[in-house]
Amino acid sequence: MNDVSAPMDARSIQGRAYELLKGMIDEGRLQAGERLLEAEVAKAFGISRSPARHALRLLCEDKLIRESAGRGYEVVGRARAGSRVQAIRPARRAVLEPMQILSVPQWERMYGELERELCTHMIFSGVRIVEERVAEHFAVSRTVVRDVLARMHSVGLVSKDALGHWVAPQVTPAKTHHLYELRWLLEPEALRQAAPHVPAGYVERARATAVDALDGFPREGFDTDVVEHDLHVTLLSHCPNEDILHALARTRVLFVPTRYLFDPVLHIPLDLIEDALREHVHIYDLLLTRRPAQAAKALYDHLRHADDRWLKRFQGAAALKPSAMPPYLLAV
Repeated sequence: MNDVSAPMDARSIQGRAYELLKGMIDEGRLQAGERLLEAEVAKAFGISRSPARHALRLLCEDKLIRESAGRGYEVVGRARAGSRVQAIRPARRAVLEPMQILSVPQWERMYGELERELCTHMIFSGVRIVEERVAEHFAVSRTVVRDVLARMHSVGLVSKDALGHWVAPQVTPAKTHHLYELRWLLEPEALRQAAPHVPAGYVERARATAVDALDGFPREGFDTDVVEHDLHVTLLSHCPNEDILHALARTRVLFVPTRYLFDPVLHIPLDLIEDALREHVHIYDLLLTRRPAQAAKALYDHLRHADDRWLKRFQGAAALKPSAMPPYLLAV
């Protein structure tokens, strides 16, 4: 079972962002009453908004910051000696000096681009990944490429064929339907078993994240990674039946294209995304009112709807002409 409150890996981008912000709060460079915005953290550290969001959420869990009445988060950690925060004044926006987060692992720098190219082209055909060309394109070693492909293999995105080539099979309506069928058979049971073990505080935070995503939807920088993992991975990880969780791990490939909802090929109509977010909130509401059986049924319905949403993604892609493949991919 995963500990949802465990500290982030300090070697990750979000881990380094968390450590930098925590240090600024501990040292008084960020003072109580100052406001932190996700976009400004991302800009100051030269990172994307997703790791900035993760870092801020962990600081919130550590009670070093709290959600502001308006946008962003307000620092509640240590203030400099002798400083006073006047409650009658609005929260001051924190000033973050540019501080590029360096030494990002090579695999991390290339993973996103390679993943997006794969997801885009897997809609139209199977794809072979040519290791040496990937290494040339990203100016990295073959060892780094193999590390990236091993990580993709762990979530079911790629596999090796009989000749030892890395390949990604075409994603077809039948394939996604079979994976969703596995999910709607197993996830509701995993939720029922997990419910007694999930802290109410976690459910409340996950619900707040989904509600925040709905507020002013769609917003700049919106992605569903956090929302999807909150419910379908982190919450379900409290299920004591490890065999169910291992079986569900095979379906994680379905999560990948949700990072690219606004991609011309991988997108889903916005009203359908909004419906999915509301379904998440409903499931959390049922859990918070101690109705796990109803929550499991709502999760079952949610996954049936998600299967339909994937079908609409295929229908939309069918009307498009595939873009040219990068030199390190071959259609198979």
